[in-house]
Amino acid sequence: LDVDLLATDIGTMKLGAKLAAPSALRSSACSSRSTSSTQRHNDRSSGDNGCSESNSIRNPSALSGTRANEEAASGDTQAAVSRQQQQNSRVAPSNWDPPNGRALNAGSGNRKWNIQDFDVGRVLGKGKFGRAYLAREKNSNFICALKIMYKHELEESKIEKQLRREVEIQTHLRHPHILRLFGYFHDEKRVYLILEYAARGEMYKLLQKQGSFTEPEAANYIAQMANALEYLHEKHVIHRDIKPENLLLNANGELKISDFGWSVHTRGSRRRTLCGTLDYLPPEMVEGRDHNESVDLWSLGVLMYEFLVGVPPFEDLQSHKATYRRIAKVDLHIPPYVSPEASDLITQLLQYDGERRMPLHEVLRHPWILRHIPDPRSV
Repeated sequence: LDVDLLATDIGTMKLGAKLAAPSALRSSACSSRSTSSTQRHNDRSSGDNGCSESNSIRNPSALSGTRANEEAASGDTQAAVSRQQQQNSRVAPSNWDPPNGRALNAGSGNRKWNIQDFDVGRVLGKGKFGRAYLAREKNSNFICALKIMYKHELEESKIEKQLRREVEIQTHLRHPHILRLFGYFHDEKRVYLILEYAARGEMYKLLQKQGSFTEPEAANYIAQMANALEYLHEKHVIHRDIKPENLLLNANGELKISDFGWSVHTRGSRRRTLCGTLDYLPPEMVEGRDHNESVDLWSLGVLMYEFLVGVPPFEDLQSHKATYRRIAKVDLHIPPYVSPEASDLITQLLQYDGERRMPLHEVLRHPWILRHIPDPRSV
């Protein structure tokens, strides 16, 4: 554990910091590094992919945008907010199983949460619909990330269902390379997600700083990704938005897949929704065809290429249409400095036909992975 890094974060927490104002809404359905690196980094697709609701959320109206009541407006704000939070707080699971092995409020059983249970620190990241903050649960001193979103923005962008799906899926996932979602609660104006804290932040920023990764570094990350995606697909979950911006690093430098806003739980059925980020879309999506979990295999190939080269393989700075054409044609050019074994794995993943893409169990046995990671199941 990088104790110094974690201690620095905790030491710089401004306890009780005022929550920031809502971030500006953005409306693009697909983001692309073709417009600019910053825009692609900030943009996140919004919308609905038609996933049916599950029964795991018992209060489907919880995210429907409760408004401040007259009691709060008349001056009895503290009592009103307290009562409102008592009504709206989500019951957190009794088994939190946080990364450091210590449960929040261990032994207390199921409990309801509100913002007063947390000391809120610095901003960790900003998105379309809110911000993530470093936070500490007061009773246990457990460090987590608190993602805070504004209900009016969720309503205006019509993504309440997408958020429900994200919560339903991510809450049930338990894997060392998937970011934990411990629970959520909400008040009159905001929805709060309680997330595992990834101390080193976004993979994207590390990639920007270094330009590209060495082959041993990339192999380690790709092995971690393959293990996590294999777990997701066994659970019938397709992520559908794999990219460096949605990968986080913990204090030990281990990869964590985050942002399940475009993910879907499906048992064998094929999907048609165009979603994700343009540079990472597979041919079947850009052509409007049905797709399945093999879209994540394509994204893994794009990710591996970007790790080694520093840019996505099909990016065309002329226009989005040009990028679409390159993806549809699988117009792939791998630089000669990429090793033959790495080139082979990229090519095996970036196949036009999803059925021909290399399965994840074979990715973990590929010579390029084994050259750098002798036991890829252990990473």
